[in-house]
Amino acid sequence: MHLQRQLMVERQLKARGIFDERVLRAVSKVAREDFVAPELRDHAYEDRPLSIGFSQTISQPYIVGSMLQAARLRPEDHALEVGTGSGYQTALLAEIVQSVVSIERHAELANIARERLRRLEYANVEVVVGDGTLGYSPRAPYDAVLVSAAAPYIPQPLVDQLAIGGRMVLPVGNRDLQDLIFLRKDEEGVRQVRLDGCAFVPLIGEAGFPD
Repeated sequence: MHLQRQLMVERQLKARGIFDERVLRAVSKVAREDFVAPELRDHAYEDRPLSIGFSQTISQPYIVGSMLQAARLRPEDHALEVGTGSGYQTALLAEIVQSVVSIERHAELANIARERLRRLEYANVEVVVGDGTLGYSPRAPYDAVLVSAAAPYIPQPLVDQLAIGGRMVLPVGNRDLQDLIFLRKDEEGVRQVRLDGCAFVPLIGEAGFPD
């Protein structure tokens, strides 16, 4: 699997413009096969999303790398991830930043990811169950927020929980197609830039899509 992982880094990430060395090191280190069902392990390094149950997916490697790079992560960052899912992106974040809070609305998925991350000895991660569209105020503010599901608009609670200088990357659009948006919060307000087209599962919650 290690060879497949290196091929993924070269062909799916580097060849498509992922150049952040911290992101590439993290993806090279974290075994994606540990975050999928046993029957899907042989497909772990394919360039496509894979089902993890509950109508959720583990995103394709390129999209994960693209979002991590876009967030301009720093070693000292305190990050919020909305949509823990399998915990794969959580582990990548934990390799790059100082601390990660990850929120997941499906308690069973959260429990599986929490146990998986504990087993892999990620001590700088906290997985919580809740409505990710509302963020997680007890641990705010955050230097970086990554949203792994598509919002109909940018959830204001997530903007409110960004630190000054904080960055957010999220897909925004309808349930079928979205734009990946980079947002930065500074003293003057919030600036946003469209990065690329994408397709994510919908972000369900009070500040997202209805269930």
